[in-house]
Amino acid sequence: MIRPQVLLVFLTRFEESMAMLKGIAHYERTHQLWAAFHDDQARAESDPRWLQSKPWNGVISRHTTPGLVQMCKKLKIPLVDVNDTSPYPGVPKIRPDNVSIGHLGAEHFLERGHQNFGFAGFSNDGWSCERRDGFVEALRLAGRQCEVYDVNYPGDLTPVWDVEQISSLAEWLQRLPKPVGVMACFDLRAQQLITAAQASNLLVPEEVAVLGANNDPIRCELSYPPLSSVAPNAFQSGYRAAEVLAGMIAGHHPTDLDQRIEPLGVVTRPSSDVLAIDDRNVARALSYIREKACQGITVEQVVTHAHASRSQLEKKFRHYLGRSPQAEIRRVQVAKIRQLLFETDFPLKRIAELTGFEYVEYMCVLFKRLTGDSPGNYRRKTQSKVAQ
Repeated sequence: MIRPQVLLVFLTRFEESMAMLKGIAHYERTHQLWAAFHDDQARAESDPRWLQSKPWNGVISRHTTPGLVQMCKKLKIPLVDVNDTSPYPGVPKIRPDNVSIGHLGAEHFLERGHQNFGFAGFSNDGWSCERRDGFVEALRLAGRQCEVYDVNYPGDLTPVWDVEQISSLAEWLQRLPKPVGVMACFDLRAQQLITAAQASNLLVPEEVAVLGANNDPIRCELSYPPLSSVAPNAFQSGYRAAEVLAGMIAGHHPTDLDQRIEPLGVVTRPSSDVLAIDDRNVARALSYIREKACQGITVEQVVTHAHASRSQLEKKFRHYLGRSPQAEIRRVQVAKIRQLLFETDFPLKRIAELTGFEYVEYMCVLFKRLTGDSPGNYRRKTQSKVAQ
């Protein structure tokens, strides 16, 4: 049996592209074997010879252009478009449910007690406007309002444009009531927000909590603090695209030409993982603890940094958080221990050094008291889940 010849037009430097390709591969393995060729430089979008070079049975493209659409139509090659742009007539499109992405962003901030909200996006991109509208709609349904800062995106990030945007975003953030939860249309815009907040001496996340979208792991982890982001389901988008293409190759034309894929959820990182607290002393203390807890700091150091008396800070912590400054230090340390146990094979002695404990025995006792598990047992359980 001759396997269908399928062209995949995906630039692999994009994290979402890799996830979509995994979804396509999963469908192909479990349903129908294809002879797939991966155009990882997206040459087919501008060079018609790619489509004329062999008798393709189908194309899935994340970099679809009018020229690619016209050539597929001319050669009668089924095409599925997975680019998050306006659909081409007659071409089935699979893309994220951007309104739901906005909804999830609003719910994330509402759950943390925020009363003030902002959205920063691009007025000339449909996907950004949909995310904005979903964010604003969910807040409106909760009886809240949102400040919007939209500009035209030039289509490419340049150092000059980046500097201009950070300056204008800083001015906008300064005018917003604090604390405020701000969602960006995607992770790059969220990085600009973090830089703009820090340039204005605003604490992130205590005064300005920031949430991105697309969940690009490298971009999110390189931010400081690491960036929370709404994760689309790119794997499912790829799987569904392969499913649609298989039907088209079999002679069936899909009736739904614009299919939306629900997002996975919010991946919470430090840029937004804080309760909205309208108290500068507590905000400064939390920021200091988040940054220094794993260096073995004391409550007295926190008190000094917060510019408050110890009794006053203790009282405020119990009012806003329901725990003491010391308990918050331990909470941050334990969270870091969990991360290191899961993500690394470091010995316990090294983990103790990295989380501010002089004695590994004390770290183990504290970890078990606060989590109910020994570090070794926690590592075995979490790593075994990944292997399943």
